[in-house]
Amino acid sequence: MDCGVPFYHNGCPRGNVIPEFNDAVYKQQWKEAYDILVATNNFPEFTGRICPAPCEASCVLGINQPPVTIEEIEKHIIEIAFEKGYVQAQKPAMSTGKKVAVIGSGPAGLAAAAQLNYAGHQVTVYERDDQPGGLLRYGIPDFKLEKWVVDRRIAILKEEGIEFFCNANVG
Repeated sequence: MDCGVPFYHNGCPRGNVIPEFNDAVYKQQWKEAYDILVATNNFPEFTGRICPAPCEASCVLGINQPPVTIEEIEKHIIEIAFEKGYVQAQKPAMSTGKKVAVIGSGPAGLAAAAQLNYAGHQVTVYERDDQPGGLLRYGIPDFKLEKWVVDRRIAILKEEGIEFFCNANVG
């Protein structure tokens, strides 16, 4: 990446370290690229499909040519990681003994549940609809985010110990 000072990581609201995972992709070091990507992003399979990619607007290459297609690279990294078996359920190393309820299973609820679970809390997610996913499932059309992608991640979260109760209208 000969861009001198890469500005695109400043354009990423997730704080992804784009130059590092791009370099790993260039070297075809897929495990390293995956590890770098998930260090700042719980669900790159979602963001790699639905993010409006403000990072690409910050790419200096875009001044006089098309910018680097960072969103596509992100999606490619996570799909290769799934294909190669790098994405595995990770149960917390220890338990705090605390219980946490998360209301809603949209992207924010899933991210909160995942982080709380990784911290060792017992997490239960309550969803008013008949399946988890919230906006990911019911608000984003299939041509942008296929529902099998959501189901695949929900299955991993369940394997990690997060419980989901659907048809539960809380409040």
